[in-house]
Amino acid sequence: MTRLPTDSPSSHPAPERLQKILARAGFGSRRAAEGVIASGRVTVDGVVATLGTRADPDAQRIAVDGTPIRLRPTELTLALHKPAGYVVTANDEQGRTTVYHLLTDAPPNLRYVGRLDQQTEGLLLFTTDGELAHRLTHPRWGVEKVYEATVSRVPNAAALEQLRRGVALDDGPTAPARVEVVRSSADRSVLRIAIHEGRNRQVRRMFDAIGCPATRLVRTAFGPIVLEGLPRAQARELSQAELRALRDAVDLHD
Repeated sequence: MTRLPTDSPSSHPAPERLQKILARAGFGSRRAAEGVIASGRVTVDGVVATLGTRADPDAQRIAVDGTPIRLRPTELTLALHKPAGYVVTANDEQGRTTVYHLLTDAPPNLRYVGRLDQQTEGLLLFTTDGELAHRLTHPRWGVEKVYEATVSRVPNAAALEQLRRGVALDDGPTAPARVEVVRSSADRSVLRIAIHEGRNRQVRRMFDAIGCPATRLVRTAFGPIVLEGLPRAQARELSQAELRALRDAVDLHD
């Protein structure tokens, strides 16, 4: 079980735009916050702020009309190495163990990004940023997900080409995928497959469709975030560089 970070280097970021800080403190949208700043109502350490002002809310006194602001909880984005056997849901009616059992002190608005089925392992993202979660899972942005699949047969060239061109499933054909054989033996293979969609159990169904069922499936990357180095059943907060890369992948800029 992972205790969520409460005081890490990324918890004290560099000075940020004042309108972003005010929006997080409840002064409406960033555009609305710009109006508050432009009216001369905001001070930073007693100095009237301008639209270009940046500040560190952890180290400086920011006030509106003389009253210090109170920030809402800092946004949090995590990577979890999900083991097999955990259900990706907040509450399971069947009483099964969920991925939230692997986290402690999770804020109530920490939501998972996309799903992995119960037996699929690997990288699962969580965030309190609703817009980020929406974009990461929306087809418009087509964020790539990479999996390593152990399959019970050695797929031939025609089967691999079928995956690359798109597989006919009961809910429609899949988009083309990137596929490569990592290693193989007489009776099984490990393949790396990258997709841009997020249908229910899609990768497993793709391998079923070519006659090579996946006996193990591990997600190794979600956009620019990779699983490598994260122990099984452990979570970590994304670094500021990782978070910027993730937001850039869905055109979500400050």
